[in-house]
Amino acid sequence: MRAGLAAFLLLLAASGAGAVGAEGALPRFAEAPEYRNGEGCPAAVAGAGVCDPGLVHIAMTLDAHYLRGSMAAIYSLLKHASCPESLFFHFLAADGAAPGVAELRSALAASFPSLRFEIYPFRADAVTGLISASVRAALEAPLNYARNYLADLLPKCVPRAIYLDSDVLAVDDVRRLWETRLPAAAVVAAPEYCHANFSRYFTDAFWSDPDLGARVFAGRRRAPCYFNTGVMVIDLRRWRSGNYRHRVEQWMELQKEKRIYELGSLPPFLLLFAGEVEAVDHRWNQHGLGGDNILGSCRPLHKGPVSLMHWSGKGKPWDRLDSGRPCPLDHTWKSYDLYIGDGDVSQASAPSWASLSSSALPASVFSW
Repeated sequence: MRAGLAAFLLLLAASGAGAVGAEGALPRFAEAPEYRNGEGCPAAVAGAGVCDPGLVHIAMTLDAHYLRGSMAAIYSLLKHASCPESLFFHFLAADGAAPGVAELRSALAASFPSLRFEIYPFRADAVTGLISASVRAALEAPLNYARNYLADLLPKCVPRAIYLDSDVLAVDDVRRLWETRLPAAAVVAAPEYCHANFSRYFTDAFWSDPDLGARVFAGRRRAPCYFNTGVMVIDLRRWRSGNYRHRVEQWMELQKEKRIYELGSLPPFLLLFAGEVEAVDHRWNQHGLGGDNILGSCRPLHKGPVSLMHWSGKGKPWDRLDSGRPCPLDHTWKSYDLYIGDGDVSQASAPSWASLSSSALPASVFSW
């Protein structure tokens, strides 16, 4: 192994548990239980493969530090799906980075032998020249911008995709989210948070520019509201026909000229879709569980039912658990953690349903 690559892998290992090991090997993960379709699930179309119209398409990114989160997210999605064999996962991984696509593919297949998935290498140079400095260095990683290119990377026969961040946990059947109705005017569906101070997502220079500011959002279906891009349903055909990848890149180019926002990959989506997003129930993105970005304090669930929990923010449950300083909801995430730590040779399979139930949320939060 080249000295430079070895040093890189060692750095990743030191950055947090569950990252690439000191000798370049991925961490070990338990094999999850097999889940089968129940009654009423669509029958597979012979020979259709990824183009089968009965599939639910889920897109996520894969990288070394967040792999532990991704594995827990996949497990939760399968566990609570009424038709788990109808889920097809589309993973975007940095091209040329360690671990490579082959290693990631082996890790997924070992934990989920029946998982239907594909991995798409994402070239960092497609977006590197467009990325500007952000308030947090982690937000500048090229893979954060891979969601902009979903419609270019996924097969053209895939009509829509649910995009999910790696730090989520599903506690409901994701098909309910997949079946979100997208009217003709909508390209993206997501939970909106209209109580948030929308103006703070953009700089004073943006709001004071006569060609920008409120003029950008004039004439939209509704008043612009914040939405989190970590949980979205995207109509890929409309994205392509509307040339939205190019439109995102145009805003990123303007950002490098005028500094109109501070928050990485989120603001271009707000600039294009705020006020045009098809609203989804908040239960599908109980976000902010990563805690306060400055103080690192824990945050509870928002009031109301829960279908998907999202550890957006600086703190990640696997890091807090390993440091011995978990937040209360991190124990719920732990129930889906497939990671086998050093010396934990006894964990040969995923947690049982009994152990999941012992730390589950109250039944009332799942009610429809």
